[in-house]
Amino acid sequence: MKTFQGRVIVPGTCTAEALVSHGGFNTLASYQMALQFGDKKVKCGDQSNPDIYKKSMLAKALCLPMTIGSTTGGMVLFGACQMGKQPACLLFSETIDSLAAAGAILGDVWTDVSMPVVDRLGQEFLDYVQTGMTITVKEDGVVEVSGE
Repeated sequence: MKTFQGRVIVPGTCTAEALVSHGGFNTLASYQMALQFGDKKVKCGDQSNPDIYKKSMLAKALCLPMTIGSTTGGMVLFGACQMGKQPACLLFSETIDSLAAAGAILGDVWTDVSMPVVDRLGQEFLDYVQTGMTITVKEDGVVEVSGE
């Protein structure tokens, strides 16, 4: 097991299976199929992200460097929370952008969903974590990765 310390954006705890993207996460492209067309498995629809394309994001520990793309990204995250189609948590190796942070915070405040968000985990985190590993997020921003 390896431990990383990040900055808490949305507090909370969870344990979930990792889903890792090494490229920027385009929130709108990734969630469009799930939110518009009712994909119950919430498979990533972003063809430009080979790490996670067509993989279920539902209840996963989504590990990524940053979000990219449309200014609708925050609203998409909020919508995913509102519809119960959110990941278990969002873990960023870099600093979260203001739009993604706003969407995650609104999801926390305006819904009954718990989706912890931690950023600034560092490149070492993203280099270490692999899809399928077990992630545990603690209230203080500590992220434990196990299951090599």
